[in-house]
Amino acid sequence: MNVRLAMNPVDSRQRFSSLSIALHWVTVLLISAVYATILLRENYPKGTDIREGLKTWHFMLGLAVLALIVIRLMARLASRQPPITPEPPVWQALLASTTHFALYAFMVAMPVAGWVILSASGKTIPFFGLELPALVGQSKTLAEQVKKIHETVGTIGYLLIGLHALAGLYHHYVVKDDTLRRMLPGRH
Repeated sequence: MNVRLAMNPVDSRQRFSSLSIALHWVTVLLISAVYATILLRENYPKGTDIREGLKTWHFMLGLAVLALIVIRLMARLASRQPPITPEPPVWQALLASTTHFALYAFMVAMPVAGWVILSASGKTIPFFGLELPALVGQSKTLAEQVKKIHETVGTIGYLLIGLHALAGLYHHYVVKDDTLRRMLPGRH
């Protein structure tokens, strides 16, 4: 018998890897910070240092989400997902897969859109002391169009994130399966 399994009542095959769990919760924190910075900036007059600083942090944290998602996608492709016990109905599995796809698309598209907005606006793209290259040439029209899409998708993001969180709680408290426990931090 595996000594590690004997000492730990939770079978590691029933949980995501420690890396996947850490990346998930760091992503949650980063996305929360991205939303917080853009919402907090509204409390300060345009042109003030603190408002501009919050916008800069919004951009940098958004790009950090993009970098983290690339790592998460590689980790997800490199490891298997633990099965949900008991196995959910097919319609729930399909809905979960669709929602996960939408969340990943959101976490990639939003930072890229922000990068395009800054690029098209002719602004620098700050990233924790670095200046990233522009993705597109300067175009006020493109910047305005992508900004509208970015803001709309940002609102949709609240719904996606809320649906994801509610589904985890529903599975934990109503269905009483291990969907949520598979992603909670703790000993393996």
